[in-house]
Amino acid sequence: MLLIDCPHCGPRNEVEYAYGGQAHVARPEDPYALDDREWAEYLFYRDNPRGDYAERWHHTGGCRKWFNAIRDTATYEFRATYPAGSARPGTGPGPTSHEGVQP
Repeated sequence: MLLIDCPHCGPRNEVEYAYGGQAHVARPEDPYALDDREWAEYLFYRDNPRGDYAERWHHTGGCRKWFNAIRDTATYEFRATYPAGSARPGTGPGPTSHEGVQP
């Protein structure tokens, strides 16, 4: 069981959340200028790193708000959570909750 620290509600069981994919994917400024390949890459291509990865999560069983998290894809450890729309925090050693993260 994972405890995920919602930046709005605090730590909750993983069953209350839904995964939303990679965070901080920039929408194209002019989508109509893209060809089919570029549009498909925007929609479907995502990074697949080993280690820290910025993700979107939805607290479906609680506040129903979206937020971002930095999670290690090798260990499943959540290093930080922060509200959607905030800048990605540093991932150095320190608190794993939203309380120690500066947007």
